[in-house]
Amino acid sequence: MTRYIDITDLSHLVARKGLGTCISEMAEYIREDYLRWHDFEKCARLANHSPDGVIELMPVSDANLYAFKYVNGHPKNTQRGMLTVMAFGALGDVDTGAPVLLSEMTLTTAIRTAATSALAARYLARPGSRRMALIGNGSQSEFQALAFHTLLGIDEISLYDLDPNASAKLVANLSTFPQLKVSIAGSVAEAVRGADIVTTVT
Repeated sequence: MTRYIDITDLSHLVARKGLGTCISEMAEYIREDYLRWHDFEKCARLANHSPDGVIELMPVSDANLYAFKYVNGHPKNTQRGMLTVMAFGALGDVDTGAPVLLSEMTLTTAIRTAATSALAARYLARPGSRRMALIGNGSQSEFQALAFHTLLGIDEISLYDLDPNASAKLVANLSTFPQLKVSIAGSVAEAVRGADIVTTVT
C-alpha cells in the first residue's frame, strides 16, 4: 500500500524532533547523496511558465528508487492568501514501478533549501564565521537563519528586505532563539558590512 504523508504528519514530525535536528539530518542526507552523484539518473526539470508563475516537475532516480517533486512559484499568491511555493512528491520502486510514497513537500522543500545552503557554506565559508547578512526576509529566510545557526554556529544576523514588515516579522519569529542576535539594516550595503556570509533569499 502506498503511504501518504500530509502537512499535518510532517509538522508533527518536525515539532517532535525539533527544526534544528531536522535541518542537520537533512544536510547529512544531502551530503551523502552528493558523494554518490554518479549513481543518479538526472535530467533537467520540466518547467511550464505562465504570466503569473511557474510549475516545475523535478525527476531523479537511482538503481532502486524513482522520485519526483512537483513545485510551483507564484509570487502573486500572497494577494490571494496562498503560499507562493507549494510542493508534493512521489517515490516509486524502480523494479516494479509501484508507488511507495506520496508526500506533501512544501515544508520539506523549505528545510531542504536551507539545509543545502548551510551545507555549501560549511565547505565554502571561512572557518569561524559568525556574522551573516540575510537579504530577503520572506518565509524561507527563517529556515536559512536557523540552518546557518545550527550547522555553522552563526550567532549574529543582519537583515534587509525592501519590505520592512517582512524584516520585522522575521525578527519576531527569531526572537524565540535568544542565542541569535538579529538586527535590521537600512540598506543592503549596511547589512553586508562586516558579514562573514551573505545569503540572498529574494
